[in-house]
Amino acid sequence: MRSRRTPFLAAGLAMALGLAAVPVSQAQEPPSTQRQALDRIVAVVNEGAIMQSQLEDRLAQVRSQMGAQQEELPPAGTLREQVLEQMILEEIQWQMADEAGLTVDDTDLNRQVRGIAERNGMSLEQFADTLEADGLTLAGVREEIRRELTLRQLQQRRVGSRVNLSEREVERFMEQEGVGREQAQQALFQRKANEELGAWLQEIRSQAFVDNRLDER
Repeated sequence: MRSRRTPFLAAGLAMALGLAAVPVSQAQEPPSTQRQALDRIVAVVNEGAIMQSQLEDRLAQVRSQMGAQQEELPPAGTLREQVLEQMILEEIQWQMADEAGLTVDDTDLNRQVRGIAERNGMSLEQFADTLEADGLTLAGVREEIRRELTLRQLQQRRVGSRVNLSEREVERFMEQEGVGREQAQQALFQRKANEELGAWLQEIRSQAFVDNRLDER
């Protein structure tokens, strides 16, 4: 029986990276020959593609994660569409990061991996053993973390410059919430950054070539 620890590790990745929960499906072992033969493209994204096997892996991860958190699953078709759309947005961003030559050095990567292990109360060796028990590898998870860190770099570059705070906004927030200036600035910046990120994602999605083949048989 598959361990249920993976969703909690994924949540640890999310907290470490400051992103949505990080799927670790891409770190799994390569699919079997039979599975490869049955694979098909479910979406073309610019010059890239998302495969059925990748979508199924991500769906399994999301279902496991939501089940562990006792969240109600949406209808299967709705969930499939939502997950594929998220994967399309990630693929667009990854292509942009690759074109910009964004990278994460091994020192930063190692620090993130150690931090995730520690937050889960494990040594690096125990973390690797837990991943192996879930059918994953430490090397695979490292590359997934590298990918997510790279996407965060891209988002910070493209969205951070769009966020501007006025002195009046900060003062009003301080009065309404009863907090200090630094806390007000941080809270307002995060709120505006989230709004700008949403707008930017819609923008790059509209500019990309996407051929959604999910309903094709």
